[in-house]
Amino acid sequence: MKKASITEAKNHLSRLLEIVKSGTTILILDRNKPVARLEPVANDQDTSSERIAHLIRQGLASPPKRSLDVLDFLNWKRPKLPNGVSAVQFLIDEREQGR
Repeated sequence: MKKASITEAKNHLSRLLEIVKSGTTILILDRNKPVARLEPVANDQDTSSERIAHLIRQGLASPPKRSLDVLDFLNWKRPKLPNGVSAVQFLIDEREQGR
């Protein structure tokens, strides 16, 4: 996230807005304390596939390696949790073990 002082924002608003249009958020600081944020307005016309493509172009997401097989996903064997075990804790333990 880019940062700009109030003076910089006032003197270079057009330049900062061009940066925001490209998808970058700018934090406005008053004496090094955050007071406002300039961020792109989500376009209601954007489809989710356009948003995903934008994230991929920015390097924030990766395209899928293969398409989702819905039937395979729905038939996927889910782990049975022992009685009294939290699903969240089970997931954390599973990730720590690298499964």
